[in-house]
Amino acid sequence: MSGKTCFVVQGFGKRTDFTDGRVLDLDASYAIIKEAVEAAGLVCVRADEIPHSGVIDRPMYEMLLQADLVIADLSTYNVNAAFELGIRYGLRPGATIIVAEAQFKNPFDVSHIVIHSYKHLGEDIGAQEARRFRSALAQAIQAALSEAVPDSPVYTFLPDLRPPQRGAAPAATTRGGETRGSRLRTVERAGEHPREHAGEHPGKFAGFAFALRSGGRGLGGDRAAGGRDTMLPPVSARRSPLAADNSDKLPDSLPEWTTESMSESMSESMRESAPTPERGVADETPALPPTTAKHWLDAALAELNPPAGRSGDAARAVALLRQVYAQRPNDAFVIQQLALATARSAQPSSEEALHAACHLLREVSPETTNDPETLLLWGAVHQQLWELRAQPDDLAQAVAAYERCFRLKQDCASGSRLAFLLDLQALESLKRGARDEAIADAVQARRVRHEIVRLAETSPPPADADGAADAAAESAADTGADGNADAYRRFRTLAARWEAALGLGDLPAVERSEAELSALPVAAAMHDERRRQGDRLRAIQAEYARLLAA
Repeated sequence: MSGKTCFVVQGFGKRTDFTDGRVLDLDASYAIIKEAVEAAGLVCVRADEIPHSGVIDRPMYEMLLQADLVIADLSTYNVNAAFELGIRYGLRPGATIIVAEAQFKNPFDVSHIVIHSYKHLGEDIGAQEARRFRSALAQAIQAALSEAVPDSPVYTFLPDLRPPQRGAAPAATTRGGETRGSRLRTVERAGEHPREHAGEHPGKFAGFAFALRSGGRGLGGDRAAGGRDTMLPPVSARRSPLAADNSDKLPDSLPEWTTESMSESMSESMRESAPTPERGVADETPALPPTTAKHWLDAALAELNPPAGRSGDAARAVALLRQVYAQRPNDAFVIQQLALATARSAQPSSEEALHAACHLLREVSPETTNDPETLLLWGAVHQQLWELRAQPDDLAQAVAAYERCFRLKQDCASGSRLAFLLDLQALESLKRGARDEAIADAVQARRVRHEIVRLAETSPPPADADGAADAAAESAADTGADGNADAYRRFRTLAARWEAALGLGDLPAVERSEAELSALPVAAAMHDERRRQGDRLRAIQAEYARLLAA
């Protein structure tokens, strides 16, 4: 590699676009961006890959100033990304690229700024679109690094402006009577590092400097052959983000760090919970120093979504996610995953774990949010609380959350959950003697099911058929499974239509859906769970009809 660095300004994980309720997997977007950047000979890094303690501010500002290239992804109207883009525009005249998902509507009055778009198909990106965007981005990177014309509107419209220089602050007098500038020059002539002389640690950003200079090695060695990050979609085989040794090509302003200081910064508990070959995680996580938010997050997600043949460890996921949460306490995705892991951990008991998950989710305002992912979690947690203690308020909370989620997403899955819980609530109301409320809920459940049938029948077939086939082949090569993600997406839609027809008493539609479902190459366990859910629905409706007629 050239020794140059590219800093990607972007959220991570799955994020909701609140303008339309869509959920985008930004890790899938980043995988493609990283491939294009590394193909151009640059080291690619995102904020969650920078080793540091505490908040990310210092290393983020360092990268916005010093990175040879910055790519800012404004998808989902990420205000943090827009803020960081503005800082970059103020610090550097050029070498800044903006990307966004195709449905992003530019809210800024800057029509002269080019935004390179890519298209998500559902949460993911099809292989054909991935190839197109990778190629377009490669050309944009080459142009940004080779052209001397400013792309920053600040330096475009203020052509006499000069970029800021490090160490150019006005002189300040020290206690000894000399100016701070002269003192720094004296230190530099003596061969000392000015920050170290001042008693300051080389800096939180120094950990990233070590990672780049050592090529990501020195803590556990290189990645095992064939190792990959299973938490990112299999667009194609991805290299380690720190795979090359650039030890002699980084800016002098990035101070050295040592493996000893990095080891000392790790807590003993995290060393014990770090991935090991025996657990089957080491080969599935990036070759990054184990103090990065990305390392912890990927390891936690691997526990929450374990590969076939291995059981996950929700308690370990909680420990890992707490480390990420400490660095990113306001990140909705991190809070959602921590709440999910906490609920699944069932520690110290199932009910206490669910209450702890509720407490975490309150940080993202479930009563007022427009984030479907938060609403789905809030609904699921309260549904489980209802199953444990049969409190009407828990069931009402679950119904309200799923209803808002369905209105936002207009998807079959959340609609199916909503209709089922409305039938359940109707039965419970009837048991309490609230006949009018029971009838209202039962009628609402039927209306939701009619909407599900309409949505399922108007849903387009999997988009980007060629790309989907390529993605399935790549997934099969990577995982050894059939890799048919489209079959699983189709199954979920058809299963919701099947359950809706069952709830409406439309037996011909039930039989048609059953035939289509049986032809899909999905795990038998999915069919078993679908049929168990159907049996539960039949039992609820039968009991409701019996009580209503009494």
